[in-house]
Amino acid sequence: MLPNHNQYSLTTVHLNPPNGPVRATIPLASSKSESNRALIINALTGFKGEVQNLASARDTQTMIRLLKSSDETADVLDAGTTMRFLTAYFAATGQQKILTGIPRMCERPIGLLVEALRALGADITYLKNDGYPPLRINGFVYSGATRIAIRGDVSSQYISALLMIAPTLPTGLTIELTGEIGSRPYIEMTIEQMRHFGASIETDWTAQTLTVAPQPYTPTTFAVESDWSGASYWYSVVALAEEGSELELLGQKSHSLQGDSAIAAIMRALGVESTFTERGVILTKIPAQSSLTQDYTGCPDLAQTVVVCAAMKGIPHTLTGIESLKIKETDRVLALQTELKKVGAELVETEPNTRYEVRPLNPKPQAPSPPSIHTYDDHRMAMAFAPVAMCQPVIIEEPGVVAKSYPSFWDDFRLVASVEF
Repeated sequence: MLPNHNQYSLTTVHLNPPNGPVRATIPLASSKSESNRALIINALTGFKGEVQNLASARDTQTMIRLLKSSDETADVLDAGTTMRFLTAYFAATGQQKILTGIPRMCERPIGLLVEALRALGADITYLKNDGYPPLRINGFVYSGATRIAIRGDVSSQYISALLMIAPTLPTGLTIELTGEIGSRPYIEMTIEQMRHFGASIETDWTAQTLTVAPQPYTPTTFAVESDWSGASYWYSVVALAEEGSELELLGQKSHSLQGDSAIAAIMRALGVESTFTERGVILTKIPAQSSLTQDYTGCPDLAQTVVVCAAMKGIPHTLTGIESLKIKETDRVLALQTELKKVGAELVETEPNTRYEVRPLNPKPQAPSPPSIHTYDDHRMAMAFAPVAMCQPVIIEEPGVVAKSYPSFWDDFRLVASVEF
């Protein structure tokens, strides 16, 4: 019996601009990307290691709950990473499970991962539509396969899921990535965390092969860094706030495993300087460039934040590498195209499915004030549009969606703007 899911309550939050420059210290949430990988790897040690500073994000708390649960049905809610990592984990450890989630989760493809796991010996069946959750895992009998090929341009989470179980296979595994490789920094993050737990991985990015030796993980302690995806919204706040604004973000490292640390370089073009300290990073305003061109192949989760920021600053922005955004919590490209119009800009597709431009609407429409931004059950839509409040009042619908990755976001946002539920 598959569970039903309640949608988020249709409440709103009203955000109003601050009176003058903003200055605050933000205690950033921990990285759910690092947390979720560390939890799976530690589980593969038999839960003998220790993971410190785990994220409070709902995705991570869901992972913790399901790793501890003996129930046959594992309901990941809306957590795509949790769905993909647990599919590989439950399969490789020979468990019998039903994996399901909210309706949108069951519209997000998982076929490439399931095919790869079947090739290794997993017995997996689809309960409704082929290639999509819900699915049933019936056990694992190793096939003897030592090499598998998987597309590199669909989801790095499939690749990370396979990498993490590879050391537990009798002969290890070589993964061949075919085509373009998307979100490579996330794959590299997975590899570095695996190495922290004693795994041996050889990478040949020219040949596009990742070779993992067969050896058990070594239980150890891993401390999770603060979340760079969450940091991106504060970069946008500083970029849009008045001159003299300054924010300190706690827990960030200048040399990070997280691909989204690219936000520091990207936002320099939009007028934000990063100064790293022992505590984290200090963000200050500097002159912005007249335009921005960015390939988001390695950091697609940053695109929404930067697009909205560029639109509000009136800076032309050309972007590529956002194909994966169409199969996230919502079709994020379409969502941006719809909601940007409410703040006087548009996202134009200039080359089919590959190249887009942020442009101001001319003439600017006489929209209701303040605009009300629909969030499409997508945490990043809510947080990407919140910094609009540095320039004008704005209403964010379904603010509870931020719980997926940054539950304390609205509490933290009160440090820079008026927040009224």
